Amino acid sequence: MRDVAIVAFAQTRHTREDTGLSETELILPVIDEVKERTGLTRFGFTCSGSCDYLAGAPFSFVSALDAIGAWPPISESHVEMDAAWALYEAWVRLQHGDVDTALVYGFGKSSLGDLREIMTLQLDPYYLAPLGLDQVSYAALQAAAVDADRELLDGIVRRSRADGRANPYAPDLPEPDGADGPVAPLRAADLPPVTDGAAAVVLAAGDAARELCERPAYVRGIAHRVEPHYLGMRDLGRSVSTADAARAAGVGKGPVEVAELHAQFPHEEVVLREALGLGGDTVVNPSGGPLAANPVMATGLIRVGEAARRVLDGSARRAVAHAANGPCLQHNLVTVLEA
Repeated sequence: MRDVAIVAFAQTRHTREDTGLSETELILPVIDEVKERTGLTRFGFTCSGSCDYLAGAPFSFVSALDAIGAWPPISESHVEMDAAWALYEAWVRLQHGDVDTALVYGFGKSSLGDLREIMTLQLDPYYLAPLGLDQVSYAALQAAAVDADRELLDGIVRRSRADGRANPYAPDLPEPDGADGPVAPLRAADLPPVTDGAAAVVLAAGDAARELCERPAYVRGIAHRVEPHYLGMRDLGRSVSTADAARAAGVGKGPVEVAELHAQFPHEEVVLREALGLGGDTVVNPSGGPLAANPVMATGLIRVGEAARRVLDGSARRAVAHAANGPCLQHNLVTVLEA
């Protein structure tokens, strides 16, 4: 296997409302930033992650390529899911050995529609979608199955929002007020904020990583696993796929100083901590995580980027990033990053 590392990461200053920027205008500044940091103008491979449902237009990712520059022709791909899986595809592509650099980016504008209504469309169209269930209703079912202490969950929300206020890229969210949420037992503050944003990461292999970055964040393990789509076939109080991905990625081979988890609800952090085997000394979501900023289709990639940033700036030697897709942590990707 080739050594592959993250050598640059950039993200937008995420907003809670539509600022009038198109997806191309949203992406362009973060692409320019990673180009400036690496000195690269072209990449051996480019891969993006987004969702046409959010944009309300088919093949919306094609127009986003205007921010990259597709002429002269580039080698490009796209995943209709969180851009963390675009990073996985880019990592696999770099293993082929014929290219040494890859650009990965993700974007989403959740403010343009009703996210609860839109995300219902990811469910089975025959048996689940007609019921009108959405990701919040499913999260409430999972929260009831986890049955975590309410004081623990409130502490996770308070910590996440406080860390988010210290994060210049996250919206400024107030202290939670304990108000009831739309579906019990969730409270209003348990829901991730509607967020527009984008992020980009540059991967480099072999000697290119050391040439482009003084302290690369090496991908020492990466794996993803998926569980059945139907909730009745799963134990919602556990995340078997996360645990399997963590073992495959080698999370337990050393201490984890920082973990960035794609926990959109506080009970998901409880589930993920257990699945990943994180100790009490691991700092979880110092960026604030999805409870502070949740630009759908870029949130998982941002978890990888935030974890890598701690390695790039020398504040951590070993970090873990987690990304999720599907209802109730159905599909999970785990990445181990080391100095």
